[in-house]
Amino acid sequence: MHSRIYGFLLIIIAISCNPPEASESLQVQGTIADSAMVVSAHPLATEVGLKILHKGGNAVDAAIAVQFALAVVYPVAGNIGGGGFMIYRDKDGNTDALDFREAAPLAAHRDMYLDKNGDVIENLSTLGHLAAGIPGTVDGMVEAHKKYGSMPWEELVQPAIDLASKGFTLTKNEAEGLNENYTDFLAYNTTADQEWITDQWKEGDSIQWPDLAKTLTLIRDNQREGFYAGETAQLLIAEMHRGKGIITFEDLENYHASWRTPVIGQYKKYKVISMPPPSSGGIALMQLLYMMEDYPLKEWGFHSPKSIHYMAEAKKRVYADRATHLGDPNFHLVPQKELLNKKYLKTRMKSVNDNKSTPSDSISSGLFTPYESEETTHYSIVDAQGNAVSITTTLNGSYGSKVRVAGAGFFLNNEMDDFSIKPGTPNMYGLVGGEANAIAPFKRMLSSMTPTILEKDNELFMVVGTPGGSTIITSVFQAIINVTEHDMSMQGAVNAGRFHDQWRPDLLFIERNAVDKNAIENLN
Repeated sequence: MHSRIYGFLLIIIAISCNPPEASESLQVQGTIADSAMVVSAHPLATEVGLKILHKGGNAVDAAIAVQFALAVVYPVAGNIGGGGFMIYRDKDGNTDALDFREAAPLAAHRDMYLDKNGDVIENLSTLGHLAAGIPGTVDGMVEAHKKYGSMPWEELVQPAIDLASKGFTLTKNEAEGLNENYTDFLAYNTTADQEWITDQWKEGDSIQWPDLAKTLTLIRDNQREGFYAGETAQLLIAEMHRGKGIITFEDLENYHASWRTPVIGQYKKYKVISMPPPSSGGIALMQLLYMMEDYPLKEWGFHSPKSIHYMAEAKKRVYADRATHLGDPNFHLVPQKELLNKKYLKTRMKSVNDNKSTPSDSISSGLFTPYESEETTHYSIVDAQGNAVSITTTLNGSYGSKVRVAGAGFFLNNEMDDFSIKPGTPNMYGLVGGEANAIAPFKRMLSSMTPTILEKDNELFMVVGTPGGSTIITSVFQAIINVTEHDMSMQGAVNAGRFHDQWRPDLLFIERNAVDKNAIENLN
């Protein structure tokens, strides 16, 4: 492998837990490591991962430790009450994908968020107990350890227990996040003993999570059973009963993470390894790369009007396909082969007008014969042997459903909103879905998470991912284009401003100061 590894994390603060809107790019200093790297959203979690590597653990060991640490120090997105996706590439180039996405409870049904007139009930899929899907994170980490872990499980969970029990210092962002959600915390948490609910947190405060420490101890000692059975399960179900949620013991018992085959494609000199459904990320990313590979983006220039125009037009068509064709492959036949057919994708681009944006109403998903056969956080890890892990994990919205399981200390996700709660109705990120992503018992909701690894000349080249809701796919796409076409450093690619188009609404979102004023004026 290369003698030096460049690691980075795409963080788009303004759109990580809200619908897309213009924002300033985050300017951060890059780091270069000689042999290994851990990049996460919180310095304490990164420190935990590095210590595991120093003890001789591999990339997956470090990833497990980072995941549990993030649940403590970064509860806005780090979690044990949510889910996510992992892309793995070992030092020899073998790849794997782990789906630990949340699933709908058995009592879930297609119209559960609609009133008697068939209209969407405001906030029901985003706030409170009914918004939560069955958590997948703990089972996912257990499965990752079984297959690829090298250190004892107990040693990987213990650092998170120490952080939760001994306490840690709040960052400015985390203090502000807890304060800003004070009203929702009060409204959706069901017991009186909630001393953590206040709007007086400030940077530098020390905070402890004793209930979470107890839950993590059960997970340390009992692995999967420490979460999906016993005391933790009882506390979770008691929380459901108090808040009129629908997750049951049977749901917890029957949930299992799934190993899947990565989406793998070739973009010029680069092999791209990304996440398959129920994430839309891998297919959508490869569609975008295939659509753009014959256009002279380097010649046109970074953020030139022509580059922006054609990339935005490709994004519209990809998100239209996403709305119609993508969903949980266990419930819906995803036409992956057809969606990634280069002839099909080039045909999709033939309708692009050189000088004018295509209205969203004029774009629909592609037609073909079916083949018969936020809140989110991301972390990237490479160990000294060259094994690489790219993991995106989420509660969906900021602090998920706002519900913290009393006595167990962890926040529940609000991932049910990622289903098409009513086909054609936008979710909290403005994404429109169809029948393929309708709610059904034990179905996994469609995701935009795009953990990705790139190779060049059979060597590890890039480990990338980002939070950002519906903008995740286009942000990862632009980071790759910035490095491979515009010769940016990896940190430069992160710092560069971004633009986003997701078909509906019919708007091009541009981060503040990301594009030259003259270029914007030349867009039609």
